[in-house]
Amino acid sequence: LPVNPEHRHTDALQEVFAYWKRWKEEREKVDYQIDGIVLKVESHTEQETLGYTGKAPRFAIAYKFPPEQVKTVVERIALQVGRTGKLTPVAHVQPVLVAGSTVARASLHNEDFIKEKDIRIGDTVILQKAGDVIPEIVSIIKELRPKTAKIWKFPTHSPLCGGDGSIERVPGEAAHRCRVAGSFEQQARRLIHFAGKSALDIAGCGRETVKLLMAQNLISNFDDLFELTKNELLALEGFEETKANNLVQAIRTARKVSFDRLLIGLGIPHVGGETAYLLAPRFKTLAALGKAKEESLSNIDGIGPIIGNSVASWFKEEDNHALLARLQKHLKIQKVIAPSKGSLTGQTVVITGTLPTLSREEAETRVRRAGGKVASSVSSKTSLVVAGENPGSKLAKAEQFGISVITEDEFRRLTK
Repeated sequence: LPVNPEHRHTDALQEVFAYWKRWKEEREKVDYQIDGIVLKVESHTEQETLGYTGKAPRFAIAYKFPPEQVKTVVERIALQVGRTGKLTPVAHVQPVLVAGSTVARASLHNEDFIKEKDIRIGDTVILQKAGDVIPEIVSIIKELRPKTAKIWKFPTHSPLCGGDGSIERVPGEAAHRCRVAGSFEQQARRLIHFAGKSALDIAGCGRETVKLLMAQNLISNFDDLFELTKNELLALEGFEETKANNLVQAIRTARKVSFDRLLIGLGIPHVGGETAYLLAPRFKTLAALGKAKEESLSNIDGIGPIIGNSVASWFKEEDNHALLARLQKHLKIQKVIAPSKGSLTGQTVVITGTLPTLSREEAETRVRRAGGKVASSVSSKTSLVVAGENPGSKLAKAEQFGISVITEDEFRRLTK
């Protein structure tokens, strides 16, 4: 197996520092990007002793280079709204190349961050990619601040919000949110999430389609999707016979949904795939979950007080009660039964690469329903690896540990 020819064995930290310093200065000389070096304990016996955390080995650590920093100018600051109504300020900057890609926007996180950095519209700023991925503003260059630079204040109202558009700061937090939910952008994101692969998986109902349907006043909430007709779709720009038929059929298929995937789609704060699967077999129905007390939810292993409060609060909202009543007229919600003993009971499974027919979400659901646990990284505790195309380093680790690797076909037979 080919390895990087520049690897080195060292016996002292000073040698590590020297190696790191050398490559910090010479990384531009190779034809691939480098963001640091990795220090690894060499002895396999000691690697086994040190073991793994949930996500990474204890015997290896990344020693990063300082991120590449560039100068650019803040042209304006705008707001983005998320599914929960949280508002995030975003700096629109003069496009600049950093760490291999052109950046034109950077998150400003919240009002306190902007005040602390004293970021103003018109400022020249130092920008980098956090972890060489997420653009962030590190500081401003006050010496280059023009006289026309404007202080930005968090607005009191925004067209992104519902009702009169008013905004409030979340008590005890640095975040702001819409006082009234229901803005176009926020609702579009909720609908996109509801129709997404991890939830109801409605093929052909992506971002552009959702926004088009909303703009034409055909949908405004989850239940409206199930009332769409072929004739309504054919009247829209870009919809011909086949596309309209396919979407109608996809919506019809989505009417039959498992309880856990519906919980994911509802967009309850803090409820993702793992949490939904913890709740679905335990409560079995929406009615039972809706009656659950915050205390009993919080005491469930893997839930805790934050999620318990979030779930209980969501089910107390009258609007959510009405939404669920409307949805249940369209959906056939399948109960999720936690297997007392499945084909993967007590086993930890890692899925890597692109599977031929199963999405990652579908594969993980199969693991859970067979009694297994899904892990994101391979360790000595991994029982099984399901490998698709381009499996990457996880396959090599599985072979190193002598862990069984199976194909999607074998995985399907195992979890049928």
